[in-house]
Amino acid sequence: MAVSPQSASLLGRRGRLALDELLATLVVEGYLLAEDAKQVRMGSRSGRSTAELHPLVLIANAQLPNQRDPGRALSLEGLTAWLAGQAGLPYLKIDPMKINAAVVTQVVSRAYAERHRILPVAAAPGEVTFATCEPFDGAWAADLAQMLRRDVKRVVSSPLDINRYLLEFYGVQRSIQLAQDAKGSGYDSSAILNFEQLLELGKSGEVGADDRHVVHIVDWLLQYAFEQRASDIHLEPRRETGQMRFRIDGVMHKVFELPPPVMTAVTARIKILSRMDVSEKRRPQDGRIKTRSTSGREVELRISTMPTAFGEKVVMRIFDPDIVAKDFSQLGFSPDEGEAWRAMVERPHGIVLVTGPTGSGKTTTLYSTLKHLATPELNVCTVEDPIEMVSTEFNQMQVQPAIDLDFAAGVRTLLRQDPDIIMVGEIRDLETAQMAVQASLTGHLVLSTLHTNDAPSAVTRLLDLGVPHYLIQSTLTGVVAQRLLRTLCPYCKQETEQDPHEWTALTHGWSVPLPDKVYKPHGCLECRNTGFKGRTGIYEMMQLSSRLRGLISAQLDLSHFGHAALAEGMRPLRISAAAQVARGVTTVQEVLTVIPPIEHGSA
Repeated sequence: MAVSPQSASLLGRRGRLALDELLATLVVEGYLLAEDAKQVRMGSRSGRSTAELHPLVLIANAQLPNQRDPGRALSLEGLTAWLAGQAGLPYLKIDPMKINAAVVTQVVSRAYAERHRILPVAAAPGEVTFATCEPFDGAWAADLAQMLRRDVKRVVSSPLDINRYLLEFYGVQRSIQLAQDAKGSGYDSSAILNFEQLLELGKSGEVGADDRHVVHIVDWLLQYAFEQRASDIHLEPRRETGQMRFRIDGVMHKVFELPPPVMTAVTARIKILSRMDVSEKRRPQDGRIKTRSTSGREVELRISTMPTAFGEKVVMRIFDPDIVAKDFSQLGFSPDEGEAWRAMVERPHGIVLVTGPTGSGKTTTLYSTLKHLATPELNVCTVEDPIEMVSTEFNQMQVQPAIDLDFAAGVRTLLRQDPDIIMVGEIRDLETAQMAVQASLTGHLVLSTLHTNDAPSAVTRLLDLGVPHYLIQSTLTGVVAQRLLRTLCPYCKQETEQDPHEWTALTHGWSVPLPDKVYKPHGCLECRNTGFKGRTGIYEMMQLSSRLRGLISAQLDLSHFGHAALAEGMRPLRISAAAQVARGVTTVQEVLTVIPPIEHGSA
């Protein structure tokens, strides 16, 4: 792209950016109208609070129309990328997941970084990379290269991101250092509890909770996880250093490292918040935390601790109320699947089972279904271990093995509570299965889960538990097997051609035409350059017809039963997934990482 004379003057200048020059250049380049530029200029002179704002932020805040892209406003990221091009430097959208804060914060002091509006984002033995929002103010780079005896590379990033991560990286790192060595830090240690108490974890619930540095680390960790759309937070103690990892869209990402003493203190803080016994480190414990995200939305976390060789491992599962979709289509059901699911769950009695491995979305499906079914005219009750998400629409009871309140005892209790619909967290043993069958026979709808790989296997699982085949025949309404697939980012997915060999491997044995249009991941700011954003379900729905009921016997042939289910209209998981690929929701490669090309019993 040719550079206009006005752009050349901007490129040729040195020093901090000036609003007037930026506006003039944007007008000459055709991004802004002169009237809009005048409006921003006048607004900046009249507002006192705008004096310290970066010129790019002032322009972006005005939400002015982009004359080169009709229908869109000039965004801060778009302006930053444009500025990088003007300066001839690379543009970087800062991704904190890819930055080792412990290393980069050792390169320069926070005061130096704030003075020059820079942020170290990568550090290698021979080179350090700095993000700047002042690309024409580069005098510091030569001085720093000489002091560090390393090459200094500059990239251009959003001023808001630089300010934010300056505070976060240096703030968290300072808290870690102070928590690790309060006495020798040079700060007023009277405000900090004796760290030896944190290491011992005391017996007082106040240890760790009053340490402002540990509190800061935990608060930052939770808010960071919410922003990154994490479903689980893992705190893993190791011999040399503790690891923080997030599970995002089903994939684990390493986030941060903590010294072992600080990891111990953070674990203690989390145990206090979740009302666990802080002094008990030998036994696994469970708890929960209710908190709010920065946007004010209430979020619930389920906490689990486990003793390991180097300390307690903590996993925090995040339950955002927004993920419980009210519309079945939001869960990934096609119109036909949604109709079949309603036919199963809107009956007055019977057993409906959802199967799949841990983390396959069974809980979300069941809760969304219960919310759909729960009306003022019905009494909906659940027995769970533990209660996944507390909801006001139905009555929830938690299993308590210590007082012999197991699933079977829970269902027995619920039957005396005049229920219409019962949800059993999981059918694990014969007694629970028998109570579910009894509830169904007495006119109740029972929803529950099983751990099987496909829908037909649920019948053999019930037979293995010891449920008589004639009771399965008379009570089982249907079984749904499900998995979760990452969905393509709608903002950046790109059209591509489908490899026919991959498609044949996925749809083997089924006549499914090659889709005319499929998409591949690309990566953008919205999806943090992964190409995927969020997950959706794929389903294998088996409704028990009279023919299938007749095939259920004590010596059930699973292969024959599976083929009969297919003949009755059941579609295997891979065909449900193929439909999602054809709709442009995901890719064949993503499907094949979740399910094998040929499902058992469905070839």
